[in-house]
Amino acid sequence: MALNIIPSTISDCDISAQLQQQVQSSIDLRSPLVIRGGGSKSFYGRASVETSNILEMKHHTGVMDYDPTELAITVRAGTRLKDLEALLDSKQQILAFEPPQFNANSTIGGVVAAGLSGPRRAYTGSIRDAILGVDIINGDGKIVHFGGQVMKNVAGYDMSRLMVRSMGTLGVILSVSLRVLPKPNKEITVVIDASQEESLGYYQQWRLQHLPITATVWYNDKLTVRLSGTEITLGIAMQSFESLPSTTVLNDADIFWQSIRNHHHPFFSEVTKPLWRLSLPSSTKVIARFEGDLLIEWGGGQRWVSSNVPANIVRGVVKRHGGYATLFTGHKLLPEVPPFPTLAPELFALHKSLKRKLDPQGIFNPGRLYRDL
Repeated sequence: MALNIIPSTISDCDISAQLQQQVQSSIDLRSPLVIRGGGSKSFYGRASVETSNILEMKHHTGVMDYDPTELAITVRAGTRLKDLEALLDSKQQILAFEPPQFNANSTIGGVVAAGLSGPRRAYTGSIRDAILGVDIINGDGKIVHFGGQVMKNVAGYDMSRLMVRSMGTLGVILSVSLRVLPKPNKEITVVIDASQEESLGYYQQWRLQHLPITATVWYNDKLTVRLSGTEITLGIAMQSFESLPSTTVLNDADIFWQSIRNHHHPFFSEVTKPLWRLSLPSSTKVIARFEGDLLIEWGGGQRWVSSNVPANIVRGVVKRHGGYATLFTGHKLLPEVPPFPTLAPELFALHKSLKRKLDPQGIFNPGRLYRDL
C-alpha cells in the first residue's frame, strides 16, 4: 500500500492520467515539453527550450512500496529528496549514492535524470548501481515498466539505468525503485594537514589497506576523511591515522559533509569563474595546469576546478589524463561552450538512435543534454 509522504487531495491515478494526457497532447501537436520537478538543477546542462508547455511533477508524490528488510524502496518521481531521506533515516537506512540536494524542493525524479552523486559515491556506488527499476511515460504516450523492486529481478535493468543522467530526454519518469543501505553504526571524520600531492599519495596507500572510508575531500591543504563502521572497525582504522601530521577529529562533521554534498561549502560560492567538474582515474597525479582554486573528492576521482582557463584547454588536458570535463556552472560566462563533452560520432549516433526509438517526435526536453537530441 502506498504511504504518502506529501498528502494530496488528488489521487495518484488522477495525477498519472493528467501527466499522460499532457504528454499525449504534446505528441499529437509535436509540441516540445519541458519536464520539471523541483527546479533545483535548472542550472545544470543546456538551457530548456522556451515554451509554456511544462510538465509539473511536484504533485506526483509518495512511497509506493517499501519493506526495510528488502533494502529497496519504490517512490513516485515528484517526491522530495528530503522527505524520502527522512523516511529512510527513520528506519536507519540511507541512499548509498548520497545525492546532492541543492534546495529543499529537489525531487527523486530529478536526481535520477541528472545522475549526480555525492561524497559517498566512490565507496558505496553511484545512482546507476542503486537503481532497480523505473516506470516512465514514453514517446508513444504509454506507461511502461522496466526493471524490478529488488536486485534479483533484473529484467530490463539496463533500460532503467539509461534513465540516469538522461536529463529527461528519453521519457517522463513516473516512479523509481532504488536499493538502499543500512545506516552506518558510527562515523568519524578526521582532518589532516596535507598538500595535494601528499593527499593523492595517501589515497593510493589507503586503497591497499581497505580502510572503511566513505568520503574524502582535499581543499586548501586540508585533507578531510570520513570513516564509517562499527566501534571496533573504526578503532582499528584510526590506528592508520595516528602517525600522520596534525591529525584532528572534526566536530560537527555532518555539517561539513552536507556543505560538500549540497555545494554550500565556500569553494562553491565563487561565481566570477566557470566551475568545472573533472572526472578522472583516481590514480591521476597532480595536474599542474589546475593547481589554482581546486577541490578534490572521491579519492582523486572527482576534481572541481574554478578557473578562467579556456574550455578547449581544460577539456584537452583532462582528456590526455584519461578523463572528461563537464562545465557545471558558469554557462553565462561561457555561453558558446557545451556543458557536456562532445561525444565521438559513433557514440552520438547511438544516442540519436535511442532518442528516436523512445521519443520519436522529439518532444521530451529537446536540446537539454546535447544540441541535437
